[in-house]
Amino acid sequence: MVTSRELGKTHLPLWAAGFVALICVTILGMSAWREWEARNSELRNAEIDVANLAHSLIQHADDTFELADTILVGLVHRLELDGLGPDTIAKLQTYLPTRKSSDRIRGIFVYDATGRWLATTEHVDFSGLNNSDREYFQQHRASPDKGTLIGRPVKSRSGGQWIITASRRINHPDGSFAGVALLTIDVTYFSNFYERFDLGPNGSASLLNNAGILLARTGDKSDAFVGRDLSNTPLFRDRGSRPEAAVYYFKSPLDGVQRLSYYQRSSRYPLMVLASKSQDDVLTPWRRAAGARMVFVLGLVLLIAVIGFYLVRQLLERQRTAQVLVAKEANFRLLAEQSSDMVTRIGLDNRLLYVSPSCVRITGWSADELLDTSALAGIHPDDVERVEQAIAALKNGEAEEARFIYRQRHRDKGEIWAEAALHVTLASDSGEIDGVVAVMRDMTEQKDLQDKLASLATTDGLTGLANRRAFDERLADEWARARRDGTQLSLLLIDVDHFKKFNDHYGHLAGDACLRALGRILSATARRPADLAARYGGEEFAVLLANTGPDGCAEVGEGIRQALHDLAMLHAQNPPSRLVTVSVGAATSLPSQAPDSNTLVAAADRALYAAKDSGRDRLVMSGQVVPWPAKSA
Repeated sequence: MVTSRELGKTHLPLWAAGFVALICVTILGMSAWREWEARNSELRNAEIDVANLAHSLIQHADDTFELADTILVGLVHRLELDGLGPDTIAKLQTYLPTRKSSDRIRGIFVYDATGRWLATTEHVDFSGLNNSDREYFQQHRASPDKGTLIGRPVKSRSGGQWIITASRRINHPDGSFAGVALLTIDVTYFSNFYERFDLGPNGSASLLNNAGILLARTGDKSDAFVGRDLSNTPLFRDRGSRPEAAVYYFKSPLDGVQRLSYYQRSSRYPLMVLASKSQDDVLTPWRRAAGARMVFVLGLVLLIAVIGFYLVRQLLERQRTAQVLVAKEANFRLLAEQSSDMVTRIGLDNRLLYVSPSCVRITGWSADELLDTSALAGIHPDDVERVEQAIAALKNGEAEEARFIYRQRHRDKGEIWAEAALHVTLASDSGEIDGVVAVMRDMTEQKDLQDKLASLATTDGLTGLANRRAFDERLADEWARARRDGTQLSLLLIDVDHFKKFNDHYGHLAGDACLRALGRILSATARRPADLAARYGGEEFAVLLANTGPDGCAEVGEGIRQALHDLAMLHAQNPPSRLVTVSVGAATSLPSQAPDSNTLVAAADRALYAAKDSGRDRLVMSGQVVPWPAKSA
């Protein structure tokens, strides 16, 4: 009669085969789920990247048109007070070039009520030119609205390039139409600015108005797309049901590329930006990694299936169990002794029961010297507790494997970084845990390389200061800390005056030396642990001052400006001092009373432009009244 115990042994191979099949299916299912989650994670990370970029680009667009609006308001006010007589126009022709102080502004124009050119910053003969046929002119003539009108992109009559227009109506004292004041911005200004950002091989950044007209776009063929009407696309057709800013997946009507994007509408102007990446570009790294991982998983499943097959055979041939175990032990020793990694077997008392010959290369001690010594000997005191806990968890059955990096003493080299992979071993007769197998390799070179790469990722290669990425991260951290502590946070934005002229006159090597010299001054200034000096971009630098009020911020900024003066670096193209100087914009904020860190950067940026507009080589605090440039005689 067959007993239940014997029957169980008879069915054991079938149960083992079913268990192996279940494990294989589970691994494949979990791997597929993990890859799908990894794909979604890549898309989410890309969504965050384009969202952050869109926020920055709309701020840049708002700042640009705010500058244009400010100039137009002042110009129209002056013309309505002084009239459009010959004397006023003569003075105006002299005055206009003083307002074109930023590379954002292409040109400024004034037309009379008939569209005839009265004055301009362009060096052209405009005696016979008339702009009454332009759409913006006709709108101002027909509408009494005195607000600034941002028009469609048009081809400039003075330069032939694509431009974006911003214009305001000029009235006679009785309110009748007197003409138009126009300010133009090169489309290439926005395109070149957008090219600074890495959106991948097929990514793009675009500026559009609310009517769906494309104003500017990145790419070699950007001019071909300027002025394109996209009002019939879903983004504009469904505008009423869409939020002001959101992630947007679409197939581009311009180049047919499937894109992942984020659009952001301006709260101040009828504009929006669309920052996008190609979905294929975003998912290509994931596809490659997923392919490699799936090959590994399939190999693992195949390995498990093979092991399961052999397990079933072993269960059917119990008499061969001892021979198989001996063969495996021999194979283990062969692999361990041929391996370049150091393989050890650790007993339950933490003594080394086996050490492979590669221990001489890894630790400097021979196998005979290490046998029967503690496995924890030579480990750095700060890492001992962590390693000891991992080994204890393995021996107690809380985990089957562990992997960690730690510091290990070497006989000749002093201290090295090592990586250890630990697995439990089971007794052949009882199946109980009888020790741990550890595979160790020297990771010193890899660790040093990782540290260097981490430093390069946050350091500007030319000046040695923090780069823009490190600055943005520190700004977010210090903003959160200041909000939490209720302290003030200050920011200095520093721009080298006429740096392009310096480069053109003295050469790029001298320009690099100039930036390094300024970097040394900033590095010496930001001495407190929480302070940070960074290269913000090009010839623009930033200094973040934690727990610092307006007075302290101004004092530090003036110190930087004076220190650069004291260096007395010649700059023949920078009158009147003929020395290298900087313009400094400073701002202080109380984060607990402000919406976000962008307000601090925007305030410092406006102060910097005020410093440039008021003559350069000076510091302007945000909120400080800056004298209007003197009228030309």
